[in-house]
Amino acid sequence: MGELGSLGLEIQIADPTLAEMGKNLKEAMKMLEDGQRRSEEENGKKLISGDIPGPLQGSGQDMVSILQLVQNLMHGDEEEEPPSTRVQDIGEQGHIALLGHSLGAYISTLDKEKLRKLTTRILSDTTLWLCRIFRYENGCAYFHEEEREGLARICRLAIHSRYEDFVVDGFNVLYNKKPVIYLSAAARPGLGQYLCNQLGLPFPCLCRVPCNTMFGSQHQMDVAFLEKLIKDDIERGRLPLLLVANAGTAAVGHTDKIGRLKELCEQYGIWLHVEGVNLATLALGYVSSSVLAATKCDSMTLTPGPWLGLPAVPAVTLYKHDDPALTLVAGLTSNKPADKLRALPLWLSLQYLGLDGIVERIKHACQLSQRLQESLKKVDHIKILVEDELSSPVVVFRFFQELPGSDPGPNVVPAPSVAPSAVGRERHSCDALNRWLGEQLKQLVPASGLTVMDLEVEGTCVRFSPLMTAAALGTRAEDMDQLVACIHGKLPLLTCTLQLREEFKQEVAGTAGLLYVDDPNWPGIGVVRYEHANDDKNSLKLDPEGEKIHAGLLKKLNELESDLTFKMGPEYKSMKSCIYIGMASDDVDVSELVETIAATAREIEENSRLLENMTEVVRKGIQEAQVQLQKANEERLLEEGVLRQIPVVGSVLNWFSPVQASQKGRTFNLTAGSLESTEHTYVYKVQGSGVTPPQTPSAARTRQRLPGQKPFKRSLRGSDAVSETSSVSHVDDLEKMEHLSGGQDAPEADSPEQHPGPPAAEAEQPRALQDGAQRPDDGRPQADQARLLLK
Repeated sequence: MGELGSLGLEIQIADPTLAEMGKNLKEAMKMLEDGQRRSEEENGKKLISGDIPGPLQGSGQDMVSILQLVQNLMHGDEEEEPPSTRVQDIGEQGHIALLGHSLGAYISTLDKEKLRKLTTRILSDTTLWLCRIFRYENGCAYFHEEEREGLARICRLAIHSRYEDFVVDGFNVLYNKKPVIYLSAAARPGLGQYLCNQLGLPFPCLCRVPCNTMFGSQHQMDVAFLEKLIKDDIERGRLPLLLVANAGTAAVGHTDKIGRLKELCEQYGIWLHVEGVNLATLALGYVSSSVLAATKCDSMTLTPGPWLGLPAVPAVTLYKHDDPALTLVAGLTSNKPADKLRALPLWLSLQYLGLDGIVERIKHACQLSQRLQESLKKVDHIKILVEDELSSPVVVFRFFQELPGSDPGPNVVPAPSVAPSAVGRERHSCDALNRWLGEQLKQLVPASGLTVMDLEVEGTCVRFSPLMTAAALGTRAEDMDQLVACIHGKLPLLTCTLQLREEFKQEVAGTAGLLYVDDPNWPGIGVVRYEHANDDKNSLKLDPEGEKIHAGLLKKLNELESDLTFKMGPEYKSMKSCIYIGMASDDVDVSELVETIAATAREIEENSRLLENMTEVVRKGIQEAQVQLQKANEERLLEEGVLRQIPVVGSVLNWFSPVQASQKGRTFNLTAGSLESTEHTYVYKVQGSGVTPPQTPSAARTRQRLPGQKPFKRSLRGSDAVSETSSVSHVDDLEKMEHLSGGQDAPEADSPEQHPGPPAAEAEQPRALQDGAQRPDDGRPQADQARLLLK
């Protein structure tokens, strides 16, 4: 193009026309080259951006958009989520802890010498402060994110200390003399499996020590049995390596006899490690002797984050060991500055809180626990399971009520997981009620931080552990009072439901068509199933007809607007549908409830059969009508003769001699399912029915209630309305009902002399109905209902 340009200059002088042509050619070539380059760039950009996610395309996002995206991911749609899933207010001390993570990242950019001095200072200060606060003198600290990681490193340190050739020979040393790690039966679930996975040890290296069963606490380690296990392992050629004791078990908060365990470990050269929530009380002025003995152990794991309400704060394992080389090999110490900076959030938070702030938070949690314990002691039917109440800030309670056991009835379907004895059924029933109580209390008092757990011996219980939740949730003393008030409010429902279970079972067993389903996991008065005519009682497969009946029954029961809750669902995945009846109060009339369920289910089944048979009845009726109409046409042909059927001749004959034929027709009665003649309709000009329709099945025994009262109320039996258990006759009941209605109509039905029995009442019923038609505004519905009862 340069040569063309220079040539163009020469041509411009010689020939202007050729110069203009060269100029146009240059511009055209430039346009073509620019268009091709632009197309290649766009194609390359589309090819690259098609594989890149949307947020990374373009020149990047601004900070406001990125923070808005983070906020949307954190909170989501808060209107659809329950309030418990929202982010909690962490407070100013929480912001200090979170600041430590940002400062740690910033400090890591310093030069090596400054970074080494700063991280050493932070690590040494934090270690010294924690050892002084929790009374663990001359200890070292290892900071870790995973709470169980510190114990795994301690186990590795114990292996290196007891096996001198482990660094060289490795697993061969362990194979010749297997190590044994002792855990309490009350230890946290999955701890032993985690240690074996981290250390590469087989499961037989774990030994679970049972808790006391004859004497002492049900959750404390049996020291005598532990000593027996240690001796047996030594005789078998094994090496007792480490013992994990509890200063507050994960479930109930009990503390082992750490003093005696320490003596036993010193005798056999076993490393003693202690963990548990009760270690937080070491910061208080008064500490129980059982927890204070933990300060003499070889190592302990602390979780100051939940205790002090500090988010994203690491756990700390304090230990005593003199060989820095072994601690470095075990991973408890590190030369990396980033590992030392893990202590920075705690270093900032401890300075912000100070000793008074730390002690105040732990003391407040213990006071909440004591306040709840003292209040629950005064509540009937509530049992506190914590035995060492003074040293444990954990409160575990359970609802209980002693009821005499009874054998299951003949119509009871036992669940596969239910014990056959009455004690087992009562235990499972109480477990379901306690699970319901715990869930209700969690919703009513969310600041309490309650949890529902299952214990092997006691069953389902409710746990309050303020050291793990109070600082983060901001639990106050008023919340404890509200919690106790809610327990008082729920106790009547629990006690009455447990009492009505047996009555409900007996009523269902004595009612035809109903089957009692023993489902102890349901927190209600019981579960019932209706057995229809085509139900295969020996089969547990799904029944479509039964599901349809139970669905209609559930709809009818919910329409009654009673205080009870009704749900439908299979008892188990492979079983038929049932009706689940919820919690009940003491004024529930169980007999009326069972009778209503049976009658309503029967009515739904009969109506369903009526609809199913209607198609067949109508089809047969149409066939019969066609046959009768054909026969009528043949009879008319015989009566009129053949000549009258000829068009022209028939018209002349009909003009001279008209045929006096009567109108004949047929009507189909759906109620009776038969064809009837329409002669009565044409002669008397009145359409009537010759068959009385069957009586509509009643959904329940009609019981009179005062205005505003709901169904299934036991208290109505003693009211002035209607009493079924009294000895008053039907006539007296009728007089009382009409007196309540305020009407004095139908004297024929009011006089017992005129109507000594039901036949007289039936004879006078048309006149009473006529009188009611003349006076529609005199309380007629109640009087008509009374006549139906009298009938």
